[in-house]
Order: sequence, then structure tokens, then C-alpha cells
Amino acid sequence: MIKKTKRKLIGLIVSDKMQKTRVVSITRLKKHPKYLKYYKTTSKFKAHDENNEYHTGDKVTIEETRPLSRDKRWIIKGKVNSNKIL
Repeated sequence: MIKKTKRKLIGLIVSDKMQKTRVVSITRLKKHPKYLKYYKTTSKFKAHDENNEYHTGDKVTIEETRPLSRDKRWIIKGKVNSNKIL
């Protein structure tokens, strides 16, 4: 049996208005196929936060998990030190 590794992403919490759910914004660079220039794209994911301990502006790590609701497929694993260079 092959164990599939779960995806992990680092992003910024942009909304904490829901109970036990946070909206995490992930920004990454994509390369344009024709012009070969890099541009920013932003994706938003709803992530589960059981104890409501993370708030807007926190930099967090999220991990893929089984579907928890219609939109939630991610869980917050922990806070990332903001002084750390990625």
C-alpha cells in the first residue's frame, strides 16, 4: 500500500468571522506561457480551526485533509514564525 503525502501550504489568514473556520490566502508566482514573465496569483482556502485560536493577519501552515464540509478540505496545522524567511 502506497501512502500518499498530504499537501502543505503556507498562507495568511484573511478572515476569521466564522466559527471554527478561517479563510487562508495563498499567494504564488506563475510563469506566463507565452511572455515568460512571472505574475502573482492568489487562491483562498477555507481551513478548519477547532479552538478558534488563529486570527486575521496570522501566517499559518495548512494541510490537506478529508472533506469536513462543503467547502472545507484543509486544516490549520500551526502558526509560522513571521521572522522566518521562506
